[in-house]
Amino acid sequence: MPKASPPPLTDSELSAVRLAIEERRSLPGALLPILHAIQDCLGWVPAEAVALIAEALNQSRAEIHGVISFYHHFRTVPPGSVVVQVCRAESCQARGGVALELHARRSLGVDWHETTADGAVTLEPVYCLGNCACSPAIRVGNEILGRISPARFDGIIAGLRQEETA
Repeated sequence: MPKASPPPLTDSELSAVRLAIEERRSLPGALLPILHAIQDCLGWVPAEAVALIAEALNQSRAEIHGVISFYHHFRTVPPGSVVVQVCRAESCQARGGVALELHARRSLGVDWHETTADGAVTLEPVYCLGNCACSPAIRVGNEILGRISPARFDGIIAGLRQEETA
């Protein structure tokens, strides 16, 4: 089943995109700061923003898209209600990270950079959360958690889903 297209941006979201562009367009190497600002504000970089950025920086949409697709940090679709990142750095890999990655993808029914069918969780890989002493680690939203076993992962996800329904 094909995925639905994201909804068009609201007027306030378009205003935020325009402001991010206007405040940064004269910076040297303005593209990355603009992309970061838009993603920080909206959680993703929508196609409408790509067109506005291209026009403001006198670049093609293909050039902008090339940068977005090069950096895995940038999303071109809205994320789930919560973004869960699983650390894939060496320390986490050595301390159970591979099993945790497999479990996370299987239990959520998604692969990297995908969102669960209910829109609750987006799963992403990340390369070092700086929590090596407590590996394997994950980040849930802005919170970094360590010593994550598959069972603890399931408990965290269950808690997120409970919060969603509360």
